[in-house]
Amino acid sequence: MQGLQKVNVFFGSNGSGKTSVLEAIHLLGMARSFRGTSVKSLITHDTPACTVFGVSSRGRGERASGAGLPMGVQRSRSGEAQIKIGGKPVRTVAELAAQLPLQVITAESFGLLTGPPGGRRQYLDWGVFHVEQQFFGQWQRFQRCIKQRNNLLRRGKIADHELAVWTRDLAQSGEAINAYRKDYFAILSPRFKEIMARLAPSLDALELRYQQGWDRQLGYLEALQQGYSTDTEQGYTHSGPQRADVRVLSGGHLAAETLSRGQQKLVVCGLKLAQGQLMAQLGARGKCTYLIDDLPSELDREHSLLVCELLDSMDTQVFITCIAQEEIRSVWPKMSELTMFHVEHGNVTRHPLD
Repeated sequence: MQGLQKVNVFFGSNGSGKTSVLEAIHLLGMARSFRGTSVKSLITHDTPACTVFGVSSRGRGERASGAGLPMGVQRSRSGEAQIKIGGKPVRTVAELAAQLPLQVITAESFGLLTGPPGGRRQYLDWGVFHVEQQFFGQWQRFQRCIKQRNNLLRRGKIADHELAVWTRDLAQSGEAINAYRKDYFAILSPRFKEIMARLAPSLDALELRYQQGWDRQLGYLEALQQGYSTDTEQGYTHSGPQRADVRVLSGGHLAAETLSRGQQKLVVCGLKLAQGQLMAQLGARGKCTYLIDDLPSELDREHSLLVCELLDSMDTQVFITCIAQEEIRSVWPKMSELTMFHVEHGNVTRHPLD
C-alpha cells in the first residue's frame, strides 16, 4: 500500500474490508489476527496461505543508511508461521513484536474490562516487554519451569528432590516476573489516571489494582511450598504469575459492572494510550503504532476529539477506520496530517482530502 503517513484513515461502508486492512498490519506485527479467530479466517478460499509484507522505518533493526527494514509473515491453513525480518528467518513472534509494536483498540478490546484475567495479563506484559529487555527471558524460563513442574505433578508418584528442583527455579523466575510487573505497574497506574482525568473528569473514582497471583504476604517459594498438597492432589500449580490480574475499579466496584459502554471505551482508550506514552518515554524500541477500528462507535464527538488530541500529542503512527471520512476529519486536530483511503469490496484507493 503506497502513501502511508502519520495518520491513515480508511473509510467505507460496513463489510467493505476496512477492518481487514488493520488485520493485515496486525498479522505483520504479531503473526495473528486481533480478533482471536482461527488463522483460516484470514486466508482467501481455495488458497493455501496468506502473506503480508511491509517495511518498518524504525526499531532496533533500523538500518544506519535510513532505509526501512523489510518484514514478512506467511500463515498457512495448518497454522504454520514463517516470519522474516530483513530477509532472514526469525524463530519467535517476540522478535517481530519488537520491530513493530502495536496497540489495538477494537470491539474486542472491551475484553480488557469484561473478559478473563488472561487478557489483562497480556496487556500488562506487553508494556513490560517493551520497556524491560530482561523480561522476556524470564518469562520463557517461567513457562518452561511451570510446564515441567505440572508434568511432574500429573505423574502422581514423584520424588521430592526432583519436584524441588523445578519448584526452586519456578520460584526464582516467578519472583523476577512479578518484580518487573510491579515496577511497570507503579508507573502505569498514575499515567492512566492522568489520561483519564483529561478524557473523562467525571470518572474520578477510577483505580487500577495489581494482583500478583499469590498471597502478597508470602514469597513465591513459600507460597508454592504451602500449596504443595493442593498442587499434588489436583495435578497443577495453583499460585503464581500465571494467575495475576489487573483489576479496573470504579468507586471500588468492577468497571465492567458499573460503567456504560461509552465510558468503558474511554477506559480502554486510556489504558492503551497510557502504555503508548510510557513506551515512548521509557522503551528502547521507540514508539508504538495504533490500530483503531471504528473510533466513533460508542463515543460522541467531544470524546472522540479528546482521544484524537492525545494521539496527536504522542506523535505516533495511527491507522483508523470509520464509515464516513468526516467522522475523523472533524475530530483530528490537524487535518494536514490525515491521509484518506476509500475501501470498497476489499479494494483500497487513496482519496484526496479536498
